[in-house]
Amino acid sequence: MPRPILATIHVDSMKQNLALAKSRSPGARAWGVLKANGYGHGLERAMRGFADADGLALIEVDNAVKLRELGWKKPILLLEGFFSLSDLHTMAGYDIQAAVHCNEQLEWLEAVAAQLSARGIRFDLHLKMNTGMNRLGFTPDAFAAAHARLSAISCVGSITLMTHFANADDVDHPLLPIAEQIRRFELGAAGLPGPRSLSNSAGVLLHQGLRNDWVRPGIMLYGGTPGGGSAEAFGLQPTMTLSSEIIGVQEIAAGEAVGYGSRFQAGQPMRIGVVACGYADGYPRVAPLGTPVLVDGVRTRLVGRVSMDMLTVDLTDLPQARIGSKVILWGKGLPIDEVAQAAGTIGYELMCALAPRVPVVEG
Repeated sequence: MPRPILATIHVDSMKQNLALAKSRSPGARAWGVLKANGYGHGLERAMRGFADADGLALIEVDNAVKLRELGWKKPILLLEGFFSLSDLHTMAGYDIQAAVHCNEQLEWLEAVAAQLSARGIRFDLHLKMNTGMNRLGFTPDAFAAAHARLSAISCVGSITLMTHFANADDVDHPLLPIAEQIRRFELGAAGLPGPRSLSNSAGVLLHQGLRNDWVRPGIMLYGGTPGGGSAEAFGLQPTMTLSSEIIGVQEIAAGEAVGYGSRFQAGQPMRIGVVACGYADGYPRVAPLGTPVLVDGVRTRLVGRVSMDMLTVDLTDLPQARIGSKVILWGKGLPIDEVAQAAGTIGYELMCALAPRVPVVEG
């Protein structure tokens, strides 16, 4: 019998979350974001889950090619753009769009323009403005010049105007509120033609009035939120359930400790359940005492330090629990954001950290 840990991917929930994202963005087309192997869900499963998306967005050229080979016919966008001149030839062969965020990318496009335009190739590109995130993009005062230069390249087709919000989940952020990023975007894009792409998941969920021709929902498609409310409150459904079983039970006396470092000491007699899941499976080692866990559908808590292959939970008030009892680490019945918050991280990280050794099924 295999080790009982299992990740179940709910493709139908992915479809419903996409439908919700589109309903909150009337008039806009939606990219389904598939970064990090579909946020740990698998590229092919995510492609099926987001079949109704207007396009798919990710960061790796080779995975963009894989999507084409899997049969995706609609647009594909490279969110970080192309990383070398040679990528442009691959993009041309597979009809792949890309962000453009620096002068070096403009130079690469100029270098291949004559050759590719002679073959009838024209790239649809997304010119990125840095409105305060300070990762990728042209500053607002350099944006118009970059747009003019990009427009003059013979192998360039449409140009979408794009930015990325740093704090869309925090309207009143003291340093960079979303209103300030929008102001900078409007200033830098003033008078420039082309569709607009502003909103990420937080923008879609919390700022429905923004003018978007394209939206780029990511975490919300997988049943998580970027902050500013619970997934359930927004109507989002979990798309990954990490489950396992109790594989051992210990009866301990008051004063006895549990796990490496003896970090947890029982204040009374307790029943301790051992779960087949650890940090080598992707469960966060830093998860503290009290992190929620479901055992046979009943909420209990993590006790002791998470180890490589096992973690321990409090079964004192669950007399029916035994070896073989079903355990939910996150997903259906236990929001991943709640587990992530307890561990001091975000749901994105838990999804993406799912280990290759964990079997994955659909259900």
